[in-house]
Amino acid sequence: MVDRTMPQGRVKVIDRLGLAMRASHVLVAVFMIAALIFAAVGAAMGDTFFLRLATEALIFAGLALSVDILLGYTGLLSLGQALYFGLGAYISAVVLKQVPSFWAAMAAVLIASIVSGTIAGLIANRVRGVYFALVTFGLAQVAARAVYNTRALGASDGLIGVPIVPINLGVGTVMSNAPAAFFIFTLAFIVVLYLVSAYVLDTPFGRILVAMRANERRVPFLGYSTRNARVAAYVLAAVVAALSGALYPMLRGFVSPELLFFATSGNAVITVVTGGVGTLAGALYGSVILTVLKSVIGSMTEHHLVVIGLLFMATVIFLPKGLMGIVRPWIERRLGGGER
Repeated sequence: MVDRTMPQGRVKVIDRLGLAMRASHVLVAVFMIAALIFAAVGAAMGDTFFLRLATEALIFAGLALSVDILLGYTGLLSLGQALYFGLGAYISAVVLKQVPSFWAAMAAVLIASIVSGTIAGLIANRVRGVYFALVTFGLAQVAARAVYNTRALGASDGLIGVPIVPINLGVGTVMSNAPAAFFIFTLAFIVVLYLVSAYVLDTPFGRILVAMRANERRVPFLGYSTRNARVAAYVLAAVVAALSGALYPMLRGFVSPELLFFATSGNAVITVVTGGVGTLAGALYGSVILTVLKSVIGSMTEHHLVVIGLLFMATVIFLPKGLMGIVRPWIERRLGGGER
């Protein structure tokens, strides 16, 4: 966008995508400050339950972040991101039971997610639209059923007995059973995933993805391969989801096949839509909101999913841009000097 109201004939170019990304950074900074205050209060009160619940919300925020990478920037609706979240959780649990090393588990998850994401990405990206969603759904269902029927992985009972993990950070060690310390570590970990994703999506590669979402047929005329870009985005989302899932067994001490089921993928989509599609920051806020709603409403009625479903429909109807659609434009105007 070009502003021709500048004096002395100067031209001001406003990068809308970059401005939106900076606004998201501000929202994430606010999120971090609020989370650190929450951790300090929780630690002072000796709270365990809410700190661990908040840690779980952060872990699932990583899954929602992976959904937003695909849906918000590439326009691809994946109904099978639980495949990579569960894959990361199971690989992490298996490695930790053999070698209680955080970095070994993360390395194994990273390699597995890149390989599996590339293979599945090449398969899923052969189709478009609703067929892409169905293929990703099918891939996740196949993986979930395979894990469910594999006795070596605990079958329907899942894997239990994941040991407490010491996370050596060089300057200190964080124990996975320390509620406040592990919450802060998880917060930092998810924010790093956000920053890496935001950096990648704010490069020319990210602009290609946005252009593909707007009109994929025109992108090849610019000299770019849409298929390669889609697969790369798919792999990035797979890595983010898997690395987030790798933290789950460290928090809960077990993993179950439910992590790969459609409900997990569906909740991630609801989280993104509630927070705001294409904002990245919305994944963090949406995950916290959804977790709080489940906890509060679930304590009141066993039909809490009905209430959450109604709230989700209300969000789609009355807040189509999600919660970030309310506050981010205001931040953008401030960062852009009041420009619209």
